Amino acid sequence: MHIPLEAGPTPQPREGDMDAEALRHYGHQVVDWIANYIQSVHTRPVLAQVKPGDIQDMLPSHPPSQGEEMDQILADVERVILPGLTQWNSGRFMGYFGVTSAGPGILANMLEGAFNVSRMLWKTAPAATELEQITLDWLRQMLGLPAPLFGMIHHNSAIANVLAAAREFVPGLHIRQQGLAGRKEIPHLRFYASEEAHSSLEKAAILLGLGLESLRKIETDDAYRINVEALDQAIREDLREGWWPFAVVATVGTTSTTSVDPVESIADLCERYGLWLHVDAAYAGVAALMPEKRWLLRGCERADSLSINPHKWLFTPFHCSILYTRRPQALRATFSLTPDYLQSTEGCSGQAINLMDYDASLPHGFPALKLWMTLRYFGYDGLVANIAEHCRLARLFADWVEVSSDWELLFPTHLSVVCFRAHPWAIQSEERLDHLNERVLNRVNASGRCFLSPTRLKGRYTLRLAIGNLRTREEEVRLAWDELHTALRQELGVTPTLWSTLRQGRLRLLSFSDAPAKPNNLLP
Repeated sequence: MHIPLEAGPTPQPREGDMDAEALRHYGHQVVDWIANYIQSVHTRPVLAQVKPGDIQDMLPSHPPSQGEEMDQILADVERVILPGLTQWNSGRFMGYFGVTSAGPGILANMLEGAFNVSRMLWKTAPAATELEQITLDWLRQMLGLPAPLFGMIHHNSAIANVLAAAREFVPGLHIRQQGLAGRKEIPHLRFYASEEAHSSLEKAAILLGLGLESLRKIETDDAYRINVEALDQAIREDLREGWWPFAVVATVGTTSTTSVDPVESIADLCERYGLWLHVDAAYAGVAALMPEKRWLLRGCERADSLSINPHKWLFTPFHCSILYTRRPQALRATFSLTPDYLQSTEGCSGQAINLMDYDASLPHGFPALKLWMTLRYFGYDGLVANIAEHCRLARLFADWVEVSSDWELLFPTHLSVVCFRAHPWAIQSEERLDHLNERVLNRVNASGRCFLSPTRLKGRYTLRLAIGNLRTREEEVRLAWDELHTALRQELGVTPTLWSTLRQGRLRLLSFSDAPAKPNNLLP
C-alpha cells in the first residue's frame, strides 16, 4: 500500500449522485467507447485469454473507503474487465447459440437503467406493462400465432413457472396452499421430454421440489425428435405404476441439433391424457418469421404454453425470454399474492394488468423496451432478411463439409446450426475420432480467432457451428473453416505441403496405408 509522506486534507465522503454535467460527460464517453468496441470487436480474441484467478489478482482485495474518480473506474473496465470477457458479441462467436446485442437494444438498456422502474403493478410502470403487451402481440402476429395469447417477458427460461402452473392446474392437488411435503395421498408427479431437451427442465424439477426422478426422458428417433409411440407407452406405464403424469415439454429447435419434435402428435396425446403441453421454441421459434419456416410452429397453437427467446436469435440483449400461454388464469392462480403494501384497484380492470400476478419473481424492470426498439428498428423485413442470411451461411458451411473428404455432417442443416466432425479417411475408431475432434476444437478456441462449442450425438463427440450474430458474415464463416483445417492438420502432424498433397489424393502416409477409404459425404 502506498502511504503519502505528508497527510493532505481529510477526504470527505461523496454524498449525493453524480451531477448532470458529469453524467453527460461520462455518458458521451461511454457511448463513444461502446461504439468503438462494437466496431473493433472482431479484432479481439473471441475466447478470453486469461487463467482462473487473473481478474481477481488485478483488483484490490478490499473495497474502497473513499469514492474513486470515474476516469479511473472506466480505465479499469478497459484494463481489467475487457480482457477477461469471452466476446459473445463478436461475429466470430459461433458456439452455443450465436447471439447479438444490437445497437437498439444497447441504447434501450441504457434507457432502462435511467428509468429504473419495476412493472410489478400496472400503476408502478404503466408504460412498461402496456408496451410489453403490445410488443408481444406484434411478435405473435409476425410469427403467425393465433389470438388471443397472453405473453410476458422473463429474465430467462420460464419453465419453472410453467411447471408450477401445470401442477396447480391438476384438479385436487392444491400444491400452492398445502405443498407436497408429508402428503402421502399425492402420488409422485411425472412430466416428460425428449432426451435432447434442455437441462433447464432438470433444474426446474429440483427447484419445485419434484426431484430429478419426476422427469422421464423419452428416446428419440434417427432425427433426434421425441418418439411419440415411446412417449405414449411411458405415460401408460407410469399410470399403471402409480405415477401421476401432468405435463409434456416438446422442443422446437433442440440445443444440440435444432431438431423439431412432432408437436401435433404430442398435442393429441396431451389432450387424450389431460396433460399440460409446453413447447420450448427458445432458439428456433423466431425462424418462423420466414414464411418458408412457418412449419416450425405447426401445432403450437394447441400448446398450453410456448417459450421464445429474442435474446437468442432476434438480436436483443440478454434477459428477454417470452412466455406465451393460452391459460393465463392458471399462472395467476399459481402466483397471485398481494400483500397490503401492494394493494391496487387498477389491476381489477380488463386492461390494467398487474404482471407480478403471473410470475414467481420480483422485481422486473422494463424488459419490453429493448424488444420494442429492436422490432421497430429492423422491421419485419429486416428481421427476416438477417435470419435468412444466417441460414444461408450455415448451409454454405454444411456444403463445404459435405464435399470434404476430411469432415462429415452428423445432422442435416435446416436452420443456422451445423453439426459435424473431423473424420479423416484413415481413422475409423470412434474413440480416436472423439479424442481427435476434442483436440481440434480446443486448438481452434485457444487461438482466439473464433469460438465453437461441442455436443454429443448418439455418443459421438460433435462440433457445432452456430450462426446467429449480425456481425457474422461469409468471411467469418470462411475463417472458421480455415481454422478447423489448420487445427486438424496440426493434430495429425502433417505439414501444409503434405496436407495439400494428401487432400488431392496423390499420396498416402505409410502409417495409414492399410486404412479403408472413407466416402466424402458420410451422413448418419
